[in-house]
Amino acid sequence: MSGIQARFRIDRGAFVLDVDLDFPERGVTALFGHSGSGKTTCLRVLAGLERAPGARVTVGGETWQDEARGVFVPTHRRAVGYVFQEASLFPHLSVRGNLEFGLTRIAPGERRFELAPVAELLGIAHLLEQRPAHLSGGERQRVAIARTLLASPRLLLMDEPLASLDLKRKLEILPYLERMHDELALPIVYVSHSPDEVARLADHLVLLEGGRVAASGPLVETLARIDLAPGFDEDAGVVIDAVVDGHEPHGLTRLRFGGGMLYVSQRREAPGSRVRCRIHARDVSLTLERARGTSIVNILPVVVSEVGAGGAEGQVLVRMQVGDSALLARITEHSRRELGIAPGSRLWAQVKGVALLA
Repeated sequence: MSGIQARFRIDRGAFVLDVDLDFPERGVTALFGHSGSGKTTCLRVLAGLERAPGARVTVGGETWQDEARGVFVPTHRRAVGYVFQEASLFPHLSVRGNLEFGLTRIAPGERRFELAPVAELLGIAHLLEQRPAHLSGGERQRVAIARTLLASPRLLLMDEPLASLDLKRKLEILPYLERMHDELALPIVYVSHSPDEVARLADHLVLLEGGRVAASGPLVETLARIDLAPGFDEDAGVVIDAVVDGHEPHGLTRLRFGGGMLYVSQRREAPGSRVRCRIHARDVSLTLERARGTSIVNILPVVVSEVGAGGAEGQVLVRMQVGDSALLARITEHSRRELGIAPGSRLWAQVKGVALLA
């Protein structure tokens, strides 16, 4: 069986983690949920750092744990890499020395990655002779990720790797994580409680609530589920994959997607480049007729597919289709009644903000 499967139950009295996980064998799977939902414990079981009774864990058809058959592969024999919140580099070694430590764990004939290309991938080639004390937080974390990759894991686990960084350092490191996603044929399980990180990096989303899997599926489809949106509070919204169509005069870039065109502040990406956008439900308003004389440039024809609770009293969420893409809007119940919004309604969606995740 391909992919990554994990089925286990951990009973700690006041908290029970009971999950059945099934991840793709390529791309980034995000484990998302509030603090205490069980995200880190899931990683620890996958890594073999915690032995859950009765568990079964398989990676790419290889069994790492099957308590029913008495199988438990210890952590040091699992081809797994683990990136923690803190870089934990060896302070007495240079960056090169830290990276070479990762290489020493793997016989030359079994290495999947080599030092030079990994250093280039993570933008640390110019830092090889530096000591960790002279690096920024973002640079230290990139070195830690590179060291983990050089141990040639078949599965990379990342436990909130940006949590200890300030916003500037987070923005510095995110493009390198995207390069890893694009260039490495390596499954990554990424734990985060940041919707922005999840929207930007993930292909597959697992939503944990109270120790159970509330939802699991492709990111774009799962974020657009109206029953899950209240769990994201003010961050509820959709992700749209688009292509740069061209650049307009006066500082706008056209993005082509399955429902038409979106306009964003001018970008550097060349026409044909693939990009990912995020549209929050709070940034979408609805009208019965196409507005005229407005400063909003993104006005799209939509068909309502579902209306549900909005999370806050007096609010509702409206799920709409625009071509083959979904859109969410958070409006008041008063507005829903005034406009007569119901499944099948044909409306115009005014998108006040489009965040390009790149």
